Amino acid sequence: YPLPAAPVSVEDQVLLLQSLALAEEEAAKRKGELLTRFLKHKLAEERQNSALNLHKLHAQWRTVLREAKAAELRRDVLILSQAFAWVMDCKDSVIESLAADLEEAEEQHGRALRSHLLNVDRLLQLQRCRLEFLEDGYRAQLQALQAAFEEERRTIVEQHKQESCYLQDVVLGTEQNQAKNDLDILLKFQSSRDDIKNESLQEKQYSRLQLRAKLDKLWKQVRCALQGYAEATERQRVVFEALKQKDENSSREVETQTKKLQKLQVCEVSRLVASLQESKEQNRCMREEKEKVLGQLRELRTEMNQMGADAHDSLLRLTLQSGAALKALAQVMEKVRGRILRLAEICHWMETEEEKVLPFYPSSLNEEEEEDAQQVLQETPEEPLAWAVQDYVGLERFWQRFNKAKLEEQALEQQRAALSRRNRRLRDLLRQYLAGISITQEVLSEPNPLLAVQQKSCIPRVLPYIGGGCAAHPKTRLQPIRGSTSTA
Repeated sequence: YPLPAAPVSVEDQVLLLQSLALAEEEAAKRKGELLTRFLKHKLAEERQNSALNLHKLHAQWRTVLREAKAAELRRDVLILSQAFAWVMDCKDSVIESLAADLEEAEEQHGRALRSHLLNVDRLLQLQRCRLEFLEDGYRAQLQALQAAFEEERRTIVEQHKQESCYLQDVVLGTEQNQAKNDLDILLKFQSSRDDIKNESLQEKQYSRLQLRAKLDKLWKQVRCALQGYAEATERQRVVFEALKQKDENSSREVETQTKKLQKLQVCEVSRLVASLQESKEQNRCMREEKEKVLGQLRELRTEMNQMGADAHDSLLRLTLQSGAALKALAQVMEKVRGRILRLAEICHWMETEEEKVLPFYPSSLNEEEEEDAQQVLQETPEEPLAWAVQDYVGLERFWQRFNKAKLEEQALEQQRAALSRRNRRLRDLLRQYLAGISITQEVLSEPNPLLAVQQKSCIPRVLPYIGGGCAAHPKTRLQPIRGSTSTA
């Protein structure tokens, strides 16, 4: 016990109480941390112990399962070995029987092969005949087209020559008519001009002669007047007046004749100018017609050359296309021939024993239906398609075998689908069986055929058996393990 302390002040007591409270808080905190560490350590130990116990439990469970599975597999191996021995005996007997039938099958195969090769040869001969017929038809059509082309070309060339000769004759006749018209117009103009000149000269000479005669008369009268001037003045004046009047009349007559001559000259010149203009207009019209005819001739010549070039191009293109078609047909024939031979080998390799003996299945028609079919086949076809079908009558046996193969293919497809469904079911069962012999969290959470909880199994004791496997394989039964008291 501590000694009684000396009396202290209030402040000291407060500080002391504060220090005691802090000490108590630190002690409580240390105590809580110590308790937390202890609990964590205890929890870790518990977890380790739980994991170790679970591991031991799984190991013991695996050992039990291995022993049970080994015993079951030994029984299955014994059963399978017996079944395998029985199957081997069966297969040995089948092999011996097949070996005995092999020689007979080889002979039948030889006969079937010979008949098949004979049919193939007939088919090839039929195809060759058909190709020869098509080639003959093609050659005939080509010769007909060439003959028609040559005939049309000859007709066009002859027509062109005739039109050229006709146009040349027209041009020559036009030129001759134009030259003749020009010559006639020129001759008319020259003759008219000469006539007008001659008439003018004659009129001038006649007027000159008349005037000269009148002048001579007047001169004589003047001389007489001068001689008789002295006789009487009055008489001379009267005579002078008469002569003056007569002179004026003569002057007017001369002017009138001169104007008439000028008018005649103007009319003749205008008539000549009009005739020249008409001739020029006719020449221009003839020249335009000539240009039009020459333009039409050039257009016809251009069209003819274009038609000849087009025909030559079409003939060349047709020749190239026919050559390419022949080459393509030859290639197709080679491919078809090789493919037919390969398919024949494959078909022969895949034939069954029954097909080798009986390559063609018997007809399903009765006698009346066969007679009706033969009557229909013997009738003369009317439609083009029926005529085309007549070319393939020799392939009837081939189509029979082809239809039989297609039917067998459909049957095999259905059988394959059934086997696929059966395989899926067997895979599901196998996956369930493998899941039953493995220990995982997922397996433990699902129904397990080998796991019993509280003396009760999660699935039926006997699994249903799906037939279709080996005939000697027994029904496999998976029994749950009895006496297991483990809990999950």
